[in-house]
Amino acid sequence: MDPAHLVLLSAAGFGAGVCNALAGGGSLLSFPALLATGLPPVTATVTNSVSVWPGYLGGAAALRKRLDEHRTLVPGLVLTGVAGASGGVIALLAAPPKVFAAIVPYLILSATLLFAAQPAVSRRLAAHGGDSRLRLFAGVFLGAAYGAYFNGGMGIVLLTALALGIDASITGLNGLKSLLTLTVSTTAMLTVAVFGPVQWWAVAVLAPACLLGGVAGARLADRLRPSVFRSVVIVFGLGAGTAILLS
Repeated sequence: MDPAHLVLLSAAGFGAGVCNALAGGGSLLSFPALLATGLPPVTATVTNSVSVWPGYLGGAAALRKRLDEHRTLVPGLVLTGVAGASGGVIALLAAPPKVFAAIVPYLILSATLLFAAQPAVSRRLAAHGGDSRLRLFAGVFLGAAYGAYFNGGMGIVLLTALALGIDASITGLNGLKSLLTLTVSTTAMLTVAVFGPVQWWAVAVLAPACLLGGVAGARLADRLRPSVFRSVVIVFGLGAGTAILLS
């Protein structure tokens, strides 16, 4: 293992864990770092899916009490999430690798721009009123498919789908969002662990670093401004996407 790659993945994994705990968008750090080690795009994304899973587990556990007010929706949403994620991961593994490689920079740039717009999107969604089960389940299915295909920005996409279908505050929907990100991540992880080209040496570096970063981020949440980490993620994501596009 190249020592420089070890340092890069450790730093990116820790940063991803901190960012996910504070503001989200951690995969916009960890995925480009995996690409920088020389991994092909499909290999990098399936390796990233396995590596970030512990962080989603911790987030869902921390917010489980927020599920109480939406408990009747949980079974249907979980099943929808599994169905959508299954479709997304099948599309990832079945399509020619060159297809994913061709759209990787656009996925990174789109996810970064969505991440940058997330505060404004949240404010707009907070003003939305009325429930719509059709919008809810259709949006969750599509969001889950996207999240299993490309992890970056998944939480924002799923939160948007939930807010468009459930008349509740964004804060109140965070529990459902965390449960769904865990559902999608678990479905994708189990599939790619068996059928995908996961690089386990990279997982062995990234996963513990992500977990440690998540713990550190949770402890720093009340002391540091998430906007600082948001800015780092946005700059890194735009830079990585542009560099890959021009390479």
